[in-house]
Amino acid sequence: MVFVCTGNICRSPMAEVVFRGFAERSGLGDLVTSTSAGTGDWHVGERADGRTLDALARLGYDGTRHRARQFSLEDFDRNDLIVALDRSHERILASWARTPADTDKLALLLSFDAAAGGNLDVPDPYYAGPPMFDEVLGMIESASRALFRQLEPALRPASP
Repeated sequence: MVFVCTGNICRSPMAEVVFRGFAERSGLGDLVTSTSAGTGDWHVGERADGRTLDALARLGYDGTRHRARQFSLEDFDRNDLIVALDRSHERILASWARTPADTDKLALLLSFDAAAGGNLDVPDPYYAGPPMFDEVLGMIESASRALFRQLEPALRPASP
């Protein structure tokens, strides 16, 4: 699975790290690949924004291994699910899709979270301060938890 935002330094790294954390804590970490990418190439190779790393650390997550990369067409082939952080990312990804099967892999992160109340866009905290990063991380954590709960039954081995 790949989470996608604009520059791959704020929202999508949060989602990647949080989702991986849910998988690891449930004992399913070896069965889940959680990555992230940006629609743009401005930050390729950079670490996540310092405010992202700080917000993650405040909740016990480690995002220090993250390095930004741009989404590529090969991501459609490598992933069963491509999760956009807002509708602008979803539109860009849909325009890059080569086949209906590629398009069928697209989803919005907040669409998995009933608590989002119909809001489908995770706001970009880049031009805001640390409190906004914490708020965005809370949204991402809630939606990622809901997504993980939906996927978890398919990941667990069947009982004999």
